[in-house]
Parts: sequence; C-alpha cells; structure tokens
Amino acid sequence: MNKTVTENKKFTYQDYLKMTDEQRYEITEGDLYMVPAPNTEHQSISRNIELIICNYVYEKKLGEVYHAPIDVVMGESNIVQPDILFITTENSGIIQKKGIFGSPDLVIEIISPSSKIRDTYIKKELYELFKIKEYWIVDPANKSIEIFQLNAENKYNLFSNGYIDDHESIKIIKSTIFTELEIDLEKIFNRSF
Repeated sequence: MNKTVTENKKFTYQDYLKMTDEQRYEITEGDLYMVPAPNTEHQSISRNIELIICNYVYEKKLGEVYHAPIDVVMGESNIVQPDILFITTENSGIIQKKGIFGSPDLVIEIISPSSKIRDTYIKKELYELFKIKEYWIVDPANKSIEIFQLNAENKYNLFSNGYIDDHESIKIIKSTIFTELEIDLEKIFNRSF
C-alpha cells in the first residue's frame, strides 16, 4: 500500500471527508495511505470468504457482514477499509448510514505485496489497540490464513492457521467468533465454478 506524501501532516476524519477525488484512502494514526484497487485473485478470495461467512452468519442470525469499500472509523485519526468485517447483533449500534463508527468484532485483510507490511504489522497493532476480538490475515501468495484472537491482556494470540502447498497442508481453520464453523481452505483458494 503506497503512503501518500503528506509533509508530516497528520490527517483526521474531517480531512478524510473533504477528499474529492475517486481514490480510496485510509488513515492510520494520522498517516494517510492510498489504497489501490484489488486484483482479480484478491476479489475471488474475498468473495469466497464472504460467501462462507455470510451463509453461516445469516443462517444463525449472528449479525452483519460487510466488505470493502466501507469506512470503519475508530477515532478521529484512524479510518480503515478492511476487506471483510463482521459485527455481532449486540454490537450493531456502531453501524451507521455513513459507515461503521467503532470496533467491529472481526476484521479480515487479504494481503498483497504492496500491503503486506501494513496489514501484518501496522493494522494488526491498530486492530489490537481498538480491541477487535478477531483478526484474519489472508495471504494469497502462500495460500494461507492466520486467525488472531484478542486475549485477556488485549493482545493478539495466534488461534488458528492453515495453508495449502504441494507437500503438506493444514486445510481447515476455525474461528473463536464462529464457533461451529470449520472453513476448508480449498473452498477459499482453489474454488472453481
């Protein structure tokens, strides 16, 4: 993800609202980032994950699932657009017409070469700071998913991870939020219609 040259200016939500071009942006701790459009592989993986989660969430009546682009405003200097997010019915008060104002219960980021460091470190720390209960990092290049759970000390621990490769694989992942759902990575990375 390319950081926009800002000459050390710290951006706020009010600055974000004044942007008039058609680019997608995020602000993390006041730093402005331009978000490039995702490629087709990213979009396919995102769709596959969202279909699996939506079917489960709506069948169980657990809450709402959203996908990018949607603004998640977590304070005046932190505005992000996660690839997929989930909000429980109990937490639905954060859903407003203009976006999400507060911390979702689960956030999923699908990394690319340009976003890997930002999603793996910067956004992970941000999501931990704002106490998002579960964070998934999806890596298309390695066909892997890591699921981090917020522990009692408000730090992320690796809860579940899976990957697919030619020699050995861990193909099933589990979530702390979707307790009865087991996700087969083949349906995410190798789905064919």
